[in-house]
Formats: sequence, C-alpha cells, structure tokens
Amino acid sequence: MTSTQTQYFNELRKAHVAQGPANLTTAVIAKASGATMTDVDGKTFIDFAGGIGVNNVGHAHPKVVKAIKDQADRFIHTCFHVGMYDSYIELAKKLNDLVPGDFAKKTMFANSGAEAVENAVKVARYATKRPAVIAFENGFHGRTLMTMSLTSKIKPYKYGFGPFAPEVYRLPFAYCYRCPVGCTYPSCNIACADMIESFFITHVDPESCAAIIAEPIQGEGGFVTPPPEYFPKLAAIAKKYGILLIMDEVQSGAGRTGKFLATEHWGIEPDIVTMAKSLAGGMPLSAVTGRKELMDAPHPGGLGGTYSGNPLSCKAALAVLEILFEDNLLERSRQLGEILQERFTDLAARHEIIGEVRGKGPMLALELVKDRDTKEPATEAAKKLTQLCYDKGLVILSCGNFGNVIRTLMPFVITDEELDRGLSILEDGFKTLEK
Repeated sequence: MTSTQTQYFNELRKAHVAQGPANLTTAVIAKASGATMTDVDGKTFIDFAGGIGVNNVGHAHPKVVKAIKDQADRFIHTCFHVGMYDSYIELAKKLNDLVPGDFAKKTMFANSGAEAVENAVKVARYATKRPAVIAFENGFHGRTLMTMSLTSKIKPYKYGFGPFAPEVYRLPFAYCYRCPVGCTYPSCNIACADMIESFFITHVDPESCAAIIAEPIQGEGGFVTPPPEYFPKLAAIAKKYGILLIMDEVQSGAGRTGKFLATEHWGIEPDIVTMAKSLAGGMPLSAVTGRKELMDAPHPGGLGGTYSGNPLSCKAALAVLEILFEDNLLERSRQLGEILQERFTDLAARHEIIGEVRGKGPMLALELVKDRDTKEPATEAAKKLTQLCYDKGLVILSCGNFGNVIRTLMPFVITDEELDRGLSILEDGFKTLEK
C-alpha cells in the first residue's frame, strides 16, 4: 500500500510531538477557506468544528488576512507595556461599548481563554479582597493551574495534575435534562440557583467569596443551556452578597449564539466578561472586560504579559467586529440557528438515540442516549458517529462529561450547499448507527 502524506505526518507526529496535546482527527491540513479544510492528500472536509469555536467568521477571511498583512508591514511586536499602539486601544473601546452593562467599563488583553479567566479571577480577588471563587459542575475554563481548578471534568483535564489551586468551590449547574437536584422545569422554581444559599452555610462564607464564574452556555460540558430564569436569579443572589459575577464567553461569544455575547440572551449585566476563541478570527487573543472600578483596582504592572494584545491579533479582532456587525454576519448566525434547530428537531423525531436538542443560535447540540427513559449516555455511539462523519468528509466534534453530546461550531460563512451537505452526512451517520 502506498503511504499517503497524511500517514507520513501522523507517523512523524507520533515520533516527535508529545502525546499530551491530543488529536481529535488524523487530518493534516494544508489549506482552509470559509467553512472547508483540505488536507495534505487533497481531501476536502466540511468544517462543523470551526477550530473548536475559533473560526466563526470562517477560515482565512479576506478582511482578517488583509488586516494581519497590513499590520505585519508596519510592525509585528513592541510589547504594549513598552510601546503602545492604536489597535489595542481602539479594540478596548469597542468591546467596552459592546459588553452589556449600563456603566463605565475597561478592557485588558491576553493571549488565550485560560489567561483571560486567570486575569478575571485576579481582578476579582484584588478588587474585593476576598479569596474564594465559585464555579460549576460541567464547566470548562482552561488548563492552567487556576483554570484547571475551576474546570469540572477530571479526565482528561485534571487527572494527575494536582494539587489544585485553593479556595475554589463547585456548585451544580442548571442542567435541566439531567437535573442535579431531581426536579422538573418549570415547576422546580429554579431550585438549583437557590442551592447557593445553603452552600454558603456548609461550604464557603459569602463574605469570603470574590466571584462566581459561569459559562452562559457550557461548552466542553455539553452545551448545557440553562432556563431563562436561571442567570437573573443567580445574578441577584451574587449582588445580595457583594459577589462579582464573571461570565466566561470564550466559546459562546463573538456571535456564536446569534448575539455578540450569549449573556445578552439572559438580560443580565455581568461585572466581568472574558472573551477569546473567535474574537480575533484565528489569531491568539483574549479579552477581559469589566466595570471600570474593578479593572482599575490592580496596581500598574499587576496585569499584562509580553505578547498580550499583540498588534496583529488586535487588528484581526477589529476586522472580525467589522465583519460581524457591518457585513451582517450576526444575522447569518441567527439564520443558521433557525435552520439547524428545524433540522435537528426533525432528526430527533426520527431517531430515538437523540435524547435532547439544546443550545441557542447555531451553538446547538444533540445529546445521545441509549434509552430516552433512563437517559443512559450513548458514548460509544457518539464516538462512532463522529468517525462516520469524518470518513465521509465532515468534521464534527463530541463533548459533555460522558462524551455523548454532538455539537455544532461551523463558521457562519458556510454556504447553504455546504451546510446541507454536512447535515446530510450527519443524518446518514444516524441511519448507519441504527442498522
């Protein structure tokens, strides 16, 4: 058998790259554009993964590429702490205007979602002079010491990497399909949010709590989407005790749910918001935006980093905002959400393995179960489905604590033809599972 370029690079990868950075497919990409990727052997894939939520505006969007090239011609790096530049300041102003909240805001930049969360926690602790942070079951916030501590799932994210950062406490999340308190929505009256009151008696003193951090829609945890009453109730409890509310929009932001930030769906005003992934169209950039008095609390030099807010990344992010708002890509996101919701609802009606369809906009998920009554996770079926799709030219990912949730993160620039083809491959995969 003739060895392919894909096989060659996979063998080379095995020999020379650490195994810790896992590969979800065996693809070795040579070129990507819009919503498709082409590997080194010339096979083209429809991309429903979007670089794990990084390519909302598409692979190599011309405006993003131009912004990067133009900036590279001027300069690549000065370090913002040494020599400031316009793009960092302009982008901060735009994000301050876009993030919900009828109050003055300020922004700082970092390189990754985990760095943004780390800095948000630093700001919260410094401003409140309190040590504790409350996170949630199923939540994912990163792989650094603090963010790994905030992350819920043990394998593969935390296993063998302890001890973890102290003063992190965990609450059940509003996972209605698998209610952590055994209730049924809406008769539950959002009991999972009220749990925090007893939590303050048995786990952590609210006067020691700096912040509550949550994803508006949990990403790696399975696209778990709380009911509309949940976050307003949680925000009210946080405010009652002077606890800051941090919304982690790393995966759900930049238009992924049909709005610039998923937080907008719940009508709340977080104290701090973290953003990354699709913010800069594929370039490494994250942001922390929050109340002015909080963001200004740390002393000069207490926040930042050598590469934080790199000028190429900031210019790319400015282009992304232009594409989303001026080129109507947010509207396309909403349209995609409607199409996917209709197709997935129909799919669930025809396939018993789909226990629930959930999410907002095109950030949708299918939770696969062996039995709809017992809700036993169909982990192996989800794994097989993603492989079936990959073999036919569709890259789609699973997630969730049990690995039984299929999620969609396709670029918004996907054409109707590509979308239909991708969904047809997915539907064929479900048919194959039931044979």
